Amino acid sequence: MTNPDYSNIHIETTLPKSWEEEQTFNDILYDWMGRAPWLALSAAAHLVVFLIIMAIPWNLFEQPEEIEIQASIEQPPEEIFEDPPEEEEEEIIEEEIIEEPVIQDVDVVTEETEEVFDTEGDPDMFADSPFDDKAFNNVIGIGGGAGGKFGGRFGKKRGGTRGGAGTEQALKDGLEWLKRHQASDGSWDCDGFMDNCVTCPSEADGAGQPDQDVGVTGLALLAFLGDGNTLKKGPYKEVVSRGIKWLRQQQDHSGLIGEHRGHHFIYNHGIATLAISEAYFFSKSPLIRNNVQKAVDYIHEARDRDGHGTWRYDVPSLGDSDTSITGWMVFALKSAEESGIDVEKDALTDSLLWIEEVTDDVSGRIGYNDRGGRSSRVQGLNSDYPVDKTESMTAVGLLCRVFLGQTPKDTPIMKTEGELLLKALPEYKMDGDQRLVDWYYWYYGSYAMYQLGGKYWKGWQGAMERAVVKSQRHDGDFKGSWDLDGPWAHSGGRVYTTALGVLCLEVYFRYAQVLGAR
Repeated sequence: MTNPDYSNIHIETTLPKSWEEEQTFNDILYDWMGRAPWLALSAAAHLVVFLIIMAIPWNLFEQPEEIEIQASIEQPPEEIFEDPPEEEEEEIIEEEIIEEPVIQDVDVVTEETEEVFDTEGDPDMFADSPFDDKAFNNVIGIGGGAGGKFGGRFGKKRGGTRGGAGTEQALKDGLEWLKRHQASDGSWDCDGFMDNCVTCPSEADGAGQPDQDVGVTGLALLAFLGDGNTLKKGPYKEVVSRGIKWLRQQQDHSGLIGEHRGHHFIYNHGIATLAISEAYFFSKSPLIRNNVQKAVDYIHEARDRDGHGTWRYDVPSLGDSDTSITGWMVFALKSAEESGIDVEKDALTDSLLWIEEVTDDVSGRIGYNDRGGRSSRVQGLNSDYPVDKTESMTAVGLLCRVFLGQTPKDTPIMKTEGELLLKALPEYKMDGDQRLVDWYYWYYGSYAMYQLGGKYWKGWQGAMERAVVKSQRHDGDFKGSWDLDGPWAHSGGRVYTTALGVLCLEVYFRYAQVLGAR
């Protein structure tokens, strides 16, 4: 069977083609109306997009135009200062001043002298001292803030009262002499100090005892520290560094600085402890701290714990005390305490009780080792310096009272003690039985009277300056030093007298008037 052939079949329709279909108006209108909702939606959508586009801040995308600013400085008109009109001076009516009565009816007669020392010198006459730092106001327990009218080591730079004529140069010369005679190992040699200076005479003049090297090295360092030199700053910082290093090398395992030899080794230890304690305050070196703490611990060990709780010559104590050694220990412990070193509180309390015990309530005199007693002398050695011409122990005790917290207002006997010192003013006399030079007394007396201030300091100041400044040597290699005058000069030698001379001249700024600061 064969397949049929459809290729020749042709089919035609009478229906119109799709493109030929005829549309009426109604058909078109109907079709448009059917699409109207979608057109409306499309128009609305376009409108929303248009509004969004219009809301965009297109100016933010534009590159800002560079603005060139030109400025010119006009010179202000010159200011004309006119003197203020003079004010009429008001008449001042002076009120009657009622003088404070003198305690115990002690009359003071101050001898007038021809030369008057100027106390209104240059306020910057001395170099800055590290003790002017406010933080050091608490050292040795004074409290209070820096600055103010009290001035000095624990306050404003120099205060209102300064050294008189010649004190600045005398101070500088004294420090220079001490510098020239420091040994290469950092010490000061009591009997061989001349060997440390190439310009010195071959024969020593002013030798002391060789077992006092630790003590005089401490005193010399205190003189440099008092003038503003520390381990880190000051024109004599290397002098201080070498001296402190030597003292540290002299300390043994027990804490003692120096050798346990003779009666005066405890003096040496107390002075050396004070020196390294003051040096530590400004350096805060952990190496020095350890030395200070060990030295303080030795001082604790030396106390008379079964008696007064204070000190004398022996370690361990034999049960006795004296005001002189106790005084040095008080200052060493107070300095260490405020440097952050551990100090036994009752050591300071017992020291004040000792001062009270040896004070004569009538005369105000503070004794050496008994009530109202006189200073110590060694027969045949320094007995030609009469004890009735000095008030050394009263000066020591009075200064201890200040630093242990007492004031004349609360402790009136302090004024009586000041009156005693006014009756024994410093005077440089070395003729026959009038051997009145006493550096130990002048040092303590100067600091004690400066603390009392007022008439006490005014009466003391001029006499001290005359005695110290006028007795200083000005010739050759001796320039700046002081001779071996005084009851204890034979022991410490020229280094001892020179260090104390410098310390006396530093009274104006080494310590401020701590009574006022409190």
